[in-house]
Amino acid sequence: MNFKLKTPAEAVRLISSGDSVYIQGSTSIPEVLVQAMTDRAAELRGVKIYSGFAVGRADAPYCRPELRDSFLVNSLFVANNIRRHLAAGDGQSIPAFLGEIPGLFRDGTLPVDVALVNLSRPDAEGYCSYGVSADLAVSAVDCARIVIAQINRAMPFSYGDAVIHLSEVDAAVEVDEPLVEVPTATPTETETRIGRYIAELIPDGATLQIGVGGIPNAVLAALKDHKHLGLHTEAMTDGVLPLLESGVIDNSLKTVMPGVSVASLALGSRRLYDYMDYRKDLVMKDVAWTNDPFRIRQNPRVMAINSAVEVDLTGQVCADSVGQRIISGVGGQHDFMYGGSLSEGGKTFIAIPSTTPRGESKIKALLTPGAGVVTTRHMVQHIVTEYGVAHLRGKNLAERARALIAVAHPAVREELERAAAERFGHSFLRIK
Repeated sequence: MNFKLKTPAEAVRLISSGDSVYIQGSTSIPEVLVQAMTDRAAELRGVKIYSGFAVGRADAPYCRPELRDSFLVNSLFVANNIRRHLAAGDGQSIPAFLGEIPGLFRDGTLPVDVALVNLSRPDAEGYCSYGVSADLAVSAVDCARIVIAQINRAMPFSYGDAVIHLSEVDAAVEVDEPLVEVPTATPTETETRIGRYIAELIPDGATLQIGVGGIPNAVLAALKDHKHLGLHTEAMTDGVLPLLESGVIDNSLKTVMPGVSVASLALGSRRLYDYMDYRKDLVMKDVAWTNDPFRIRQNPRVMAINSAVEVDLTGQVCADSVGQRIISGVGGQHDFMYGGSLSEGGKTFIAIPSTTPRGESKIKALLTPGAGVVTTRHMVQHIVTEYGVAHLRGKNLAERARALIAVAHPAVREELERAAAERFGHSFLRIK
């Protein structure tokens, strides 16, 4: 490996003005390389940055307003380290399902000149791993002319698509940089109630797709007495570890890669990263593979559990914006909601507290102006709050409104009833 070892400053000399640069995400942003690239700002112009889902320690240095002529920020998922800057206009987001972005790289719609990645140390045969972030990294590296890598002692070695030989790396920098750790969210009483409602609807032998946060952790905690669950998900978190370690998740009834847990990225604690290291019954795959709805549907009883910012009375789901302000991205919600709905015995859930931390209802007569629809009303099956489950599948719009009002916060139900009566008339009023 020594012939490719460089200092960070030397490695990023391979980036030229006008290049398109992909930066690996999840909890593995190659921070040393990113800072070295940013330090060259005075020499660079028009470098287009592609970033996906990521959790950064601090704001991305290349987003600073004074560097906007050097770096053109294009987010494929608005992450915490760039959110404030994009809201201020110092960058833009590209709407896309996470699962379709590898195709945009591969067909040249989004050309990639340089990939900055954070890799594990090589094994005896010279193979490194993308570790916690196969998602977009696999396709970006496949398409890049130049691959610049941090070889990181802290990165676990994961299998699947997340493997690259050192011969494919053009410049390498050795680092010992701890991965960002995402604290395990302890479910609140409200989230625990939501989790129990969902768990009651999940059968033994189901295949789980589950997101990040208090509600997903509450669902997982409520599944401890289930049997023969499988895992085929976009994001893997600490919440699944008790179920893996106890054997509740054994992947024995999956059709796609039976016996193996499948994810595209991971974010959590050091305990999760250590669990992943050189574990052959857990693989990380290209997000175009994990999120393909027609692959997802091949598994039996897929349970797709996702969240939202707000939901309207017809079941439209906004999950990526607060009004006009983009706060995240579509991610894989639509892919798994679609794949789950097609799966034999599959079910899909949107799980939300009835109100925001400010006390505003998350179930609204109409979405906030500017809000983006991530999952259409045609796709939604169950909306779950701490007040119960609204079963929407096969219901007309007036019936949906009645079901959603029943799980809204009591303080807003009268207001929502008036809005529904005005919108749907007798069709709504006759439903008891």
